[in-house]
Amino acid sequence: MPRIRPAHADDLPAISAVCLAAFNAAVAPSLSATGVATFGSVAAADAFGARLLGDNHILVAEHENRIVGVVELTEGRHLAMLFVDPGCQGQGIGHALFQAVLPQLRTPTMSVRASLNAVATYQRYGFVLDGEVGEFNGLLYQPLRYAAH
Repeated sequence: MPRIRPAHADDLPAISAVCLAAFNAAVAPSLSATGVATFGSVAAADAFGARLLGDNHILVAEHENRIVGVVELTEGRHLAMLFVDPGCQGQGIGHALFQAVLPQLRTPTMSVRASLNAVATYQRYGFVLDGEVGEFNGLLYQPLRYAAH
């Protein structure tokens, strides 16, 4: 299992690359060009860099000195990103990242706006549906909520 640790500024290009690879493989084909561009701007290394300096908790999964996954919690309550390198999926890395970020929760619940293809995964983690499918700048998402135990 990869080592999970806090993200550092020199990780930003690799973090962005993992998110974009996973997004492009699983989500982008179902979205408009606007949605793909929106995600690209949010997942850019400089955007992650700005959030790393803010009230965000970003962890990475590292295997053999390579970033293979990332999780981002904003304001101690919202799961903003959870991506695993497409070549490393199905090995429990995403679940390990999710578990590693739970101690950073500052509220009794955590929200996520999940890509539609990821809803079943989040439900396996214990999330429940929390409203109707929405759209933001071309990104389609399903709101879900997790009650911390």
